[in-house]
Amino acid sequence: MSDNTNTPQPSGAVQTTGHAWDSDLQEYNNPLPRWWLWCFYGTVVFSILYWFIYPSWPVGNTWIKGFGTVEYTAVDKATGQEQGKEFRWNTRALLLEELGNAANDQQRKAMLAKVQAADYEQIAKDPKMMEFVRSVGKGLFGDNCAACHGRGGQGVVGMYPNLTDDDWLWGSSTDKIHETLVQGRKGFMPAFGQVLKPEQLDDVAEYVLTLSDEAPSSEDSERGKVIFQGQIGGCYYCHGADAKGIPSQGAANLTDKIWAIANVPAQKTLQDKKAVIKEFVAKGVNNTRVMPAWKDRLSPTDIKLLAVYVHQLGGAQ
Repeated sequence: MSDNTNTPQPSGAVQTTGHAWDSDLQEYNNPLPRWWLWCFYGTVVFSILYWFIYPSWPVGNTWIKGFGTVEYTAVDKATGQEQGKEFRWNTRALLLEELGNAANDQQRKAMLAKVQAADYEQIAKDPKMMEFVRSVGKGLFGDNCAACHGRGGQGVVGMYPNLTDDDWLWGSSTDKIHETLVQGRKGFMPAFGQVLKPEQLDDVAEYVLTLSDEAPSSEDSERGKVIFQGQIGGCYYCHGADAKGIPSQGAANLTDKIWAIANVPAQKTLQDKKAVIKEFVAKGVNNTRVMPAWKDRLSPTDIKLLAVYVHQLGGAQ
């Protein structure tokens, strides 16, 4: 390293540190812009203030609670009376404040009253009410229904019905969906494993596949038809002579290529499809297709909103 120093730079030019290497290598002194430094100092001050305003650093067995507060209406457990109180800031308190503000919004109250007074046909014909139903219903569905049916209502084959495919076991009208929400549903199909022989179960499974063109007609399926339509199996009692189901019993339509329980579309061969259907025919359906009643969990207005929202998910008529 040389002790040579550089010639001072003109005013306004980037200055050097005054050192040089090998006579021509210079070390520039190019400090950060002043505005950048002040912004950096500002973020440091902001972060310190933030630590004290909101919950932040752990201290021993607790943490800095902060001095920020939120006001919302709470219910006094002793008296059951609503009281407006100030609470220490946290995300739960903030959510309760936002929910309280939303519930007290005058436009929201007016629209809720309008929905309460209207029947389902009036709601469906009013664009503003339907917009409101979609907005509020989406939240209600996400909070109460999405855990089983999925956020989009697509369901899970074999467990929870798909609400978007226009296939409704218990009826597709808004009134029927409302009834389902209020009283719940319990799907049931008797087990035929002890009633039918293995070869008969095979025949019935193949006949069921022909109903939706998943398999061609054959001697096996003709034997299965006799069992399905006759006293041995008696399947037509629930599914109907045309196999299109009976909504009052929650019996599935076996002709529409929509499989709510047996995942037939996922199977590649005829034998695999038969095996899936045969399993359900043999074991039946009991205590695995239960939907709880919501009459004691949701208000009548919330149930009404959900009924309309669920109805429009599948475009049911």
